[in-house]
Amino acid sequence: MHGFGIGDLRAEYRRNPIGIGVRIPRFSWKLFGTGREIRQKGYHLQVSEGDPDFENPIWDTGEIGSDQSVHIEYDGRPLKSRQVYHWRVRVWDARGRVSDWQSSFFETGVLDFREWKAQWITFDPGKHNRPYEALPLLRKAFKVYSSLRSARVYATALGLYELEINGKRLNDQLFTPGWTSYHKRLQTQTFDVTEYIRNGDNSIGMTLADGWYKGRIGGHPCDFYGNRRAALLELHLVYKDGSEQAVVTDGSWRAETGPILMASIYDGETYDARLEKEGWSLPEYDDQNWLFVETMERSKHMLIPQENVPTVIVKELKPERVLHSPNGETILDFGQNMSGWVSYSASGVAGTVIELIHAEELDSDGNLYVENLRSAKQITRYICKGTGNERYEPRFSFQGFRYVKVNGYPGDVISECFTAHVISSDLEETGTFECSDPLVNRLQSNIVWGQRGNFLDVPTDCPQRDERLGYTGDAQVFVRTAVHNMDVAVFFTKWLRDLKADQLPAGGVPNTIPDTLPGWEMHSASGWGDAAVICPWTIYLCYGDLRLLEEQYDSMKAWVEFLRSSGEQEYLRNDGFQFGDWLALDAPAGSYTGSTPKDFIATAFYAYSAKLLSRSALVLGKHEDAAMYEELFANIRFSFNKEFVTSTGRLVSATQTAHVLALHFGLVEGSIRKRVEKDFIRLIEESEYKLTTGFLGTPYICPTLSDIGRNDLAYRLVLSRDYPSWLYSVQNGATTIWEHWDGRKSDGSFWSKDMNSFNHYAFGAIGEWLYRFVAGIDTAQDRPGFKHIQIKPLPNDGLSYAKATFKSMYGEIVSGWKVADGAVNIEVTIPPNTTATLELPNALQDRVTEQGARLDEAEGVRIIALYDYRIILELESGFYHFQYQWSASS
Repeated sequence: MHGFGIGDLRAEYRRNPIGIGVRIPRFSWKLFGTGREIRQKGYHLQVSEGDPDFENPIWDTGEIGSDQSVHIEYDGRPLKSRQVYHWRVRVWDARGRVSDWQSSFFETGVLDFREWKAQWITFDPGKHNRPYEALPLLRKAFKVYSSLRSARVYATALGLYELEINGKRLNDQLFTPGWTSYHKRLQTQTFDVTEYIRNGDNSIGMTLADGWYKGRIGGHPCDFYGNRRAALLELHLVYKDGSEQAVVTDGSWRAETGPILMASIYDGETYDARLEKEGWSLPEYDDQNWLFVETMERSKHMLIPQENVPTVIVKELKPERVLHSPNGETILDFGQNMSGWVSYSASGVAGTVIELIHAEELDSDGNLYVENLRSAKQITRYICKGTGNERYEPRFSFQGFRYVKVNGYPGDVISECFTAHVISSDLEETGTFECSDPLVNRLQSNIVWGQRGNFLDVPTDCPQRDERLGYTGDAQVFVRTAVHNMDVAVFFTKWLRDLKADQLPAGGVPNTIPDTLPGWEMHSASGWGDAAVICPWTIYLCYGDLRLLEEQYDSMKAWVEFLRSSGEQEYLRNDGFQFGDWLALDAPAGSYTGSTPKDFIATAFYAYSAKLLSRSALVLGKHEDAAMYEELFANIRFSFNKEFVTSTGRLVSATQTAHVLALHFGLVEGSIRKRVEKDFIRLIEESEYKLTTGFLGTPYICPTLSDIGRNDLAYRLVLSRDYPSWLYSVQNGATTIWEHWDGRKSDGSFWSKDMNSFNHYAFGAIGEWLYRFVAGIDTAQDRPGFKHIQIKPLPNDGLSYAKATFKSMYGEIVSGWKVADGAVNIEVTIPPNTTATLELPNALQDRVTEQGARLDEAEGVRIIALYDYRIILELESGFYHFQYQWSASS
């Protein structure tokens, strides 16, 4: 590439996606090159329909003079369903260098639900004297008559499904079709099955499970979305002569129950190997004694091509040790709390029952602790068929666990026979953080593991007890941290569309998405429903995704208007159900809710949503709305001060959370703000530098301290080892983020059995502070998506070095610093086609060098502003190394 080129081509954030439903896809690429000041000056993009040689493009931009390299919208003729499209792009830079063409492709799914020809099919085991909960197997034999060019399966289910063709399971996707608001939105998947098809006889098989659709979920005993599992599938075969053949679900399919007698999201899975139908998805299998399926009338209006990334196995772990508890239990310790399942091999006589019971913790005596699971059983059972070495792996249930009790295992329990499979949405990890404190590094690892364990198709609160729901409050407080850790653009796009679909007619927002409590009056809690505004705004900021902001704008506006109209006073929120500052340590005895008044919190979030809505309207060119909601924010702020601020500038609530929200949301100004800042600092000092905040105050406490110039206090809170603190749980063996600051007490006892998850990512929102303040990586709001990067590291004596990396849409950003021998070294990498503003703290111009050169002589560096002990620089792309004398007290 002679030091310049492009790569990592993506359509709708994904590399070579199959089965997308976007009619106007967007294209993105990254520039690569050596040296500094690499900027795109223009691009040339072509799209062809089934033509990898681009002999007849259906869209050709010609040479476009632009530095845009992300979210280029397709502007050709309408796309067709079930079609492969190739696209290629080349660019040139300001130096006149032209890249080579780079090519990629995308493939559409079924774009219009009316194109589906298949019928819904179902099989009721209980109706045919089979065990009611047993999972049905569906199959269909078919013939292929000539040379095949391609084969695609388009499928979905009411429930979960798994596909096999000619005895082989299709790819690695789990829990298809995922969890959505099924009556309004049901995802369909596309599979390239060309390699599975052979000439002559073939067979396709489908296993159905309850999943979220029919199983126990959200406090409902079962059948929340429906009481019948059903399948919908079309297999399209395209031959080399141009002819086509379709195999679809209809009344000719046959069905029987198989070895899985029960599969539940909460309760586990039971598998009786003696009931296996050997070779059941092979064409030669004799299914004459199988029963015919039933067809059922069911609308297809809710069908949409897959939006989210698939759920997959992302890691595999072996037990670190085998324990024997005082109660005589044999327990596997995998050394890491996770979401997933355990596979194993065993040799037992027919009828031997092997049972695995999953848990997050051991009690103070070393026995398995399951009380915090509440009614969730988390048990998998395997019944041996007695044919020698047998292997079992669950398929339709997941557990939250670190420890596994093994019952009934034939022979000695040895680690080599067991494997934990970590299951999560297939999210690319985009960020890293490390520093000189190993406990903080473990904290960062715990944050990532918490995200990994709870981002399973929706952002759940926890993966173990009988909830596992998409709580909106947890999602919104964590979204910015989530962005840094992983590429969550597609993940949140899908979830926000579910939020919009489940939004109440008056604009209220359910507390869980998908909504598992329809009709419940306890909805639209402040800090929870505000996810409707905070999440799309955050995705816009971090990915430059204007389309999502535009898609969600009506939902955002409806939420704010709901707040405006639902209370007794237009500019205060003092009614409706509220969680308050959930699990704050200043809560009254016997309460989960902190001491900060609920109407104080509700009004603060009302103002914040109005402010973000105004900014969103401005970005979208809705200037009247922008002005209207800016005025609304001003009116709420005025009413907030009148209601919650005394005449001398004191907040009526003397809690850390009250002061954090007032400062972070910009609700106090001038001398009153100075007073609130002073009181906030005093509260922290009086608490002996300990946290009292809950779900809504904790995410903002350290960013607020750093913003008001008390970075030292933010560091002190984060580096504290004492209860309550982030590192308290780390010192006590945590491998994920706890729901409670004292989920496990220092004496080994537990906070409570009723609500005590050990994998609950909300308090992990501190990760945002580690990235944005310690390492200093942020994006400019006027050039979002890290097109213009803001680097503002804040070293402190508590650490000797820190470094963060973040893979943006443009490439990897790096910011790291190290203090040693009275000097600080700051290294940053700015990816091609971006620029950055770098603020050097405690620096004087004549003492700073960049790779040995004076600042005014360094290539790609422009001095923007000089202050006492602070220098602001503008950087072009490239690697930079700054060095100067350091004094934290300067």
